[in-house]
Amino acid sequence: MANTTAELEALLMQRSLTDEQLLAAAGAAEDFRILPDAAVIKIGGQSIIDRGRAALYPLVDEIVAVRKAHQLLIGTGAGTRARHLYSIAAGLNLPAGVLSQLGASVANQNAVILGQLLAKYGISAVDGAGLSAVPLYLAEVHAVIFSGMPPYGLWMRPAPDSVIPPYRTDAGCYLLAEQFGCKAMIFVKDENGLYTENPKTSKSAKFIPKISVDEMKAQGLHDSILEFPMLDLLKAARYVRQVQVVNGLVPGNLTRALAGEHVGTIITAS
Repeated sequence: MANTTAELEALLMQRSLTDEQLLAAAGAAEDFRILPDAAVIKIGGQSIIDRGRAALYPLVDEIVAVRKAHQLLIGTGAGTRARHLYSIAAGLNLPAGVLSQLGASVANQNAVILGQLLAKYGISAVDGAGLSAVPLYLAEVHAVIFSGMPPYGLWMRPAPDSVIPPYRTDAGCYLLAEQFGCKAMIFVKDENGLYTENPKTSKSAKFIPKISVDEMKAQGLHDSILEFPMLDLLKAARYVRQVQVVNGLVPGNLTRALAGEHVGTIITAS
């Protein structure tokens, strides 16, 4: 290991950070998972939180019960209010970085809402530098809430044909799971999982229980239940090589998914 470290240090001093040999040496280090026992669950903004108490209260009860056996990092989506903001800002010809900040403000609001509902159980919402306290929250109460929007802000990479931020709350939650080396990434939505078409608008839509990233791309499932650019993040991952999409409106689905059951749709990196 010492020789590997010495070789990497020598390369870092001599080569460009895009040098192929340097990149290979940097990637050869043994994997280290920061939070290997934690699972990230993303609570959809439009699909769950915007529905109010009918959707949220049962899910809150399930989270409180299931956290006794699992460590949970709970991310929030932005939802309908963000879409309204995107519409106004895009109409004003504002750039993707500004829309990213607007979307983040709504995801933050939803994190606060969920945090208030779970406060009496000791489950808090954190933001920004508060993520440094996550291990303590997990050790003490087994759960913590965060805003799902990645903090790109003005540094958001623009999509090639739109000012809508390509990396939103699905990507933000997934990136957290990958960087912490978590054991699972579960998206809690209002559909049973992935379909061949949007089941809300097409009666001929067929349910897909399991699929790979390449298969999704080959089938042209761009209008899928997850942000499409997130699939490239999944394909390039070292730790979280699959994600699961479940229907949070069905009681028990989250619990079953956390227990390792194949409920909903599983999307694999390869």
